[in-house]
Amino acid sequence: MSVKIDIKNKKGEKVGDMKLTDEIFGVAVKEDLVHQAVVAQMANERQVIAHTKGRSEVRGGGAKPWRQKGTGRARAGSNRSPIWIGGGVTFGPSKNRNFKKKINKKMKQKAILMVLSDKTASHNLAVLDKLDLKEYKTKAFKIIVDNLMKKGTSLKAVKGDKKTDSKAISAASETGKNKQSVLVINDKKDDKVKISSKNLAGVKLINLDNINIFDLLKYRNLILTVDVVKKLEEKYSK
Repeated sequence: MSVKIDIKNKKGEKVGDMKLTDEIFGVAVKEDLVHQAVVAQMANERQVIAHTKGRSEVRGGGAKPWRQKGTGRARAGSNRSPIWIGGGVTFGPSKNRNFKKKINKKMKQKAILMVLSDKTASHNLAVLDKLDLKEYKTKAFKIIVDNLMKKGTSLKAVKGDKKTDSKAISAASETGKNKQSVLVINDKKDDKVKISSKNLAGVKLINLDNINIFDLLKYRNLILTVDVVKKLEEKYSK
């Protein structure tokens, strides 16, 4: 069984419909698997920044501070010892830490399909006939997104709070202070579309090759082109 969805043009008008296969857009959601995939992606993207120098990394300390016996003071072999001021750090964070997590390729793909299916079932998915612009213009890209959010679609804005800053307000939809939360996936690299989408708050454009579960979950609404849907079905259908 397949689900029918309307195909919209840039003006938000229906220009046709297409069937979405259950193998891609009708998968039962398992929260544990989705959570595992998200944790793995975030861990693998984590940058190890915090680092403290041990006694072997601290500059200096080559000479023995004083002779071993006869001074009345405690024995000391180096002024870079952790018990000295300016010495190395014991058990501090190291840049050699590894936060990588492994997840099977099929599990990762299955989690992505689950999120796509959830977007479809929640009516947070819109299909666009094609995505292209004649010029570099943010306003033109914003109009396309706004049209899909308004005219007969089920895409919904996220309610904002009273502390919303001026930039977010200017990019918000016309439904009061509701902010947009839209992920747009295109099937090919287009510099005009890419650059025109950069300054829109709450809107992100990615290429199909860069589809990932974190962005799919971060943004409430999802816009796919017809070609993206077809390529997804070719790639993930059995």
